[in-house]
Amino acid sequence: MSSPTTQFLSTFRSAFTSGQLLKCTLGKPSVNAPEDLKNVYLRPVELKKGMHIAFNFRYKTRDELKNFNLEEAIVQLEKMLGAQFLNADLLTPERDFSLQIDQKGEARLLEKKPSQKTPAEITTAHNRPKNRLLDPSAPWLHLLGITNAKGEILAAHQDKWRQINKYLETIESLLRDTPLPSGAHIADMGSGKGYLTFALYDFLENHLGLSPQITGIELRPSLVDLCNKIAQQIGFQNLHFVAQDIANYQPSRLDMLIALHACDTATDLALSAGIRQKARIIVVAPCCHKQIRREMQAKNELAPLLQHGILEERQAEIVTDGIRALLLEAEGYHTKVFEFISTEHTAKNVMITATMDHRRLIQRRVDALVKVEALKVGFGIKQHWLEKLLAE
Repeated sequence: MSSPTTQFLSTFRSAFTSGQLLKCTLGKPSVNAPEDLKNVYLRPVELKKGMHIAFNFRYKTRDELKNFNLEEAIVQLEKMLGAQFLNADLLTPERDFSLQIDQKGEARLLEKKPSQKTPAEITTAHNRPKNRLLDPSAPWLHLLGITNAKGEILAAHQDKWRQINKYLETIESLLRDTPLPSGAHIADMGSGKGYLTFALYDFLENHLGLSPQITGIELRPSLVDLCNKIAQQIGFQNLHFVAQDIANYQPSRLDMLIALHACDTATDLALSAGIRQKARIIVVAPCCHKQIRREMQAKNELAPLLQHGILEERQAEIVTDGIRALLLEAEGYHTKVFEFISTEHTAKNVMITATMDHRRLIQRRVDALVKVEALKVGFGIKQHWLEKLLAE
């Protein structure tokens, strides 16, 4: 007869290939486990290259996410079961399986009634139904006026609900490649009424278990008081809001910087803070582009087109955000500029994301700065505000 460990691996393989794998957890680390590694959480994910298994290695102060195909996952499990972890739990809609190994290496496999009957297909894809990343019955949604007492999205806030979910999808995607440590310090500059700040905390705390420390910075004291009151009321202990100008906010540590719809050069102030603190992840959604539009005197082939005000305005936005992305590249970040949410829902729909990436930094820095200078010459710009801030 095959051993209990072999039976567990066979069951894991069968559950994955049949679409019945909900999740698998490795626990009770042995003395041979890597230092500070507490658990490993496995779940199926759908990537462009097909179905894989995401391994979330939970260390004492950080998480590491890695994706493996089925055969690679089996190899990883064979290496860890018994050697690094003494317990493994496998959940399917039909049965739960628990592998228990004692200090002598003796193993036994137990079967129980299913503790979770969620259909497997709901948890397999990265493009899950949008409400999977956030529970609409979350109390803060009701307290901020997005849902009614039953957890139903109010008609007037359907656009905000879509925006929140799109935001969390973006964050989830960034974290796959650039994980945050447990207890990550995050600043949301220009947090407003806190819709997205609460959503981020809820997602990182309750969905990923990262125990983040999040500070919302907002000039209007009334909004700060409201958000702090709600955070305390629902037990979000490490979510705080302060009434402060973002130019004066100087944290001692910053793992992630958020600035959504900070007006004109306020976006550059936020970006410079994230860069100086070497934040792993930076996410901004710029609003207004007055500085470059005032300076812009095109001296290139586009000049005849920019005599029309609306075209000049749009070009100023493109140049402003394009230079921001290049300056981030010059500082060691991999950047993306994309449509955050359809213009059907908001006209301010461009998002810039940046993740720390020091590969080929020197050459990338030179290339990026050459492109910045070329754009400045072509559009008659003396200096981009972010460039000025970084030079100080």
